Amino acid sequence: MSTYAISDLHLGFGVDKPMNVFGKVWENHEEKIKKNWQNTVKENDLVIIAGDISWAMTFKEALPDFKYIDELPGKKIFIRGNHDYYFSTKAKMDKFLSENHLDTITMLYNDAYDTKDYIVCGTRGWGITEENDKKLDKKIIAREELRLKISLDEAMKIKNDYLEKGINKKVLVVLHFPPFVGNFKSILEEYKVDICIYGHLHGYGHQFIKEGNIDNIDYKMVSCDYTKFKLIKL
Repeated sequence: MSTYAISDLHLGFGVDKPMNVFGKVWENHEEKIKKNWQNTVKENDLVIIAGDISWAMTFKEALPDFKYIDELPGKKIFIRGNHDYYFSTKAKMDKFLSENHLDTITMLYNDAYDTKDYIVCGTRGWGITEENDKKLDKKIIAREELRLKISLDEAMKIKNDYLEKGINKKVLVVLHFPPFVGNFKSILEEYKVDICIYGHLHGYGHQFIKEGNIDNIDYKMVSCDYTKFKLIKL
């Protein structure tokens, strides 16, 4: 079993939202992702999707996008991105996945998962609102920092069980936004996280990408346009 990551699929099979309006790099991006995914991922592999899966506003609109993902090889764990507007609560998301037999997909939200390679936890994170509302941004960042701690606490319970057996299993944090605003980075360092993946940045935003080992944490950027629509092996 291998673990892969990708982010910002921005699918729109149920809505009229073509991505090529954001540049030629996005032309037929769904087929690029599908081809690379099928050539890389095996059925027993895990794929982590760091948010912004679908442009849909409702579960009905999102269903074709999730079917597309479900039919691809591997098990998938995903978090919410800032454009996943169909999401309202974890309970409703889980019900949607169950009722539509999307059995290969699991949502990560205020919890953690013990996988073969990593203990996986995380949250959406935040940067700035499109309205540049600093008061609102501060409020959302504080809430997301709390959610990150809740998820990390769950991860640490799993990690401590392994430590009692003499096994030091790595903790992987999944964020949608880069963790370099607010206190996200310091929280990751406090919990001695091993790996952090994130997405969100596109086009000119790639200039703000930070990757590699920074203060003993390995950071990886996995937005699909940055990775040339390939999955990154972790």
